[in-house]
Amino acid sequence: MLPDFLRFWGANPAFEAQWPWLLGVLAAAYLLGSVPFGMLIAKFMGLGNLRDIGSGNIGATNVLRTGSKKAALATLIFDSGKGAVAVLVARAYLGEDAAQVAALGAFLGHLFPIYLMFKGGKGVAVFLGIMLALNFWAGLAACMVWLATALVFRMSSLSALVASASTPFWLYVLDMPAAVWLGVLLAILVWVRHHENIGRLLRGEESKIGKK
Repeated sequence: MLPDFLRFWGANPAFEAQWPWLLGVLAAAYLLGSVPFGMLIAKFMGLGNLRDIGSGNIGATNVLRTGSKKAALATLIFDSGKGAVAVLVARAYLGEDAAQVAALGAFLGHLFPIYLMFKGGKGVAVFLGIMLALNFWAGLAACMVWLATALVFRMSSLSALVASASTPFWLYVLDMPAAVWLGVLLAILVWVRHHENIGRLLRGEESKIGKK
């Protein structure tokens, strides 16, 4: 049986059962997700090319390594915001299944952005923004798991791994079982994108939050 978010039926079958609409949602969300706000903000604030800083990643954690907390916060807001906007707009116009398709599209866009030759970020902020939009309480729970892990271990990567792994559970217990498989898929992608971090964690070499 296919996961619910791939079966494309729901409360509004006149729209959600038609592939052209869903493919359009996927494409539009992908293009929105591809916008590299971290690089744009760093350039606008004169912080340099993120590819030459720290890990070379385009996300908020690497922006923080420039020493600018304002730039890192702005990147966090815009990256999470693009995921949330994709989900909320799709839901408002086409329903819940389209919202989940938009979530997948925005996430893939950030990970593999067309504007950066498909070399994107690790998707943590986008992931959390998506989850907050899909189910606010499940997303909030994931954010709290991220924050608690970060406060204890001061490692952004470990926080991301734990928070993403916990999200399918939150979706299930907080009354959104139809999105559990989407949560599993996005969590797997988060872990895959953090494979180098996992290696450093196992060797005890992972950097701490705030380290330039």
